[in-house]
Amino acid sequence: MHVHLDGTTPIYIQIAEWLQHEIIADRLQTDAKVYSQYQLAELFNINPATAGKGLTILLEEQLIYKKRGLGMFVATDAKERILLKRRNEILTKMAQEIVLEAKRLLVSDEELLVLIRKTQEGLE
Repeated sequence: MHVHLDGTTPIYIQIAEWLQHEIIADRLQTDAKVYSQYQLAELFNINPATAGKGLTILLEEQLIYKKRGLGMFVATDAKERILLKRRNEILTKMAQEIVLEAKRLLVSDEELLVLIRKTQEGLE
């Protein structure tokens, strides 16, 4: 992954999202040690404090936990919680935007469903 320094999403949020993706993809599994802020800083060539802010997001969401003197580790239900949150928030918002745009373009519900199914088939 590359951090987009000139993007609209703050770097620390990009770091948190990258770590979440690593958890979803099972590259970071339950109770696995998470990269330290210094490892992330070196990996992405960013300030350690910025990397630390990304880790703090995951700590606050209880997706990772600290073991004093040992580092941070992936929480037991982290993957499930990330998937649930993305379904409930991100996917729902995207669906609302698609439905709204379809209405603006006078696309019927049936046409929209056909378009979604064709898109799914194209990704398989």
